[in-house]
Amino acid sequence: MAGPDSSTTRRAMLAGMGTVVAGGGIVYGASRLEGDSADGSASNESNESNGAQLHSSTATTGFGIDLGGHPILGAMDAPVDVYYWSDYQCPFCRRFEQNTFPQLVENHVRPGTVRYVFIQYPYLSESSTTAAIMDRCVWRQVRDADPGRYLDWHSAIFDAQGTKGSGWASRENLLEITAGVEGVDADAVGTCMDEHGTEIEAEIDADVQQARQFGIRGSPAFVLYNREADRAGKLVGAQPYDRFDSAIDRVKDA
Repeated sequence: MAGPDSSTTRRAMLAGMGTVVAGGGIVYGASRLEGDSADGSASNESNESNGAQLHSSTATTGFGIDLGGHPILGAMDAPVDVYYWSDYQCPFCRRFEQNTFPQLVENHVRPGTVRYVFIQYPYLSESSTTAAIMDRCVWRQVRDADPGRYLDWHSAIFDAQGTKGSGWASRENLLEITAGVEGVDADAVGTCMDEHGTEIEAEIDADVQQARQFGIRGSPAFVLYNREADRAGKLVGAQPYDRFDSAIDRVKDA
């Protein structure tokens, strides 16, 4: 494996030469992961949320990531893509969301350096899949008219996270949480799950299978990609802000 100061192309990563940028292979409570890269464009609606724009897109990135169905946070022309795989039941994802993500938004997303692509990687239980399907239904509902509501919902679910197997991530409880998020129609989300759940689950499964081709086996997982230079690196687990800050700078300057 390449050293922590190096970066690599998509082809090299897929050949098993992935790089843990500024991470040295350290895992903070998560499974080992690999990475990929991206190029992408063609956004449609956006909305101001916590000072950053949320977008949707139908593009497939140069890294092979189909952006359809995935919320994108940040300027569409940001030089660095960060692909973020998560599971709503993952406690390390919650740690990242609460301790590190706000600083990344403030220091890298708002200034236009980074755009985040949210990708579901449900692997802990069936309830993880339920939450992932609901995530897609919420995004479908709000992306055109008021996409900023997605982050409100996303944060509310992580804030409400309970222990695995406790039932907190049942459909009924998740819909109850959803009903408390302003601007998100829980009844419409439930209808979406009933009418499109099978289709959405197949899309999520395709995302998971693609992620596994990159060596991803758990969450949270991050691939950082410089679209112009075609250089990429990865971070694994709920690492502290300083590691992300250093990794983003290295990939940006690759």
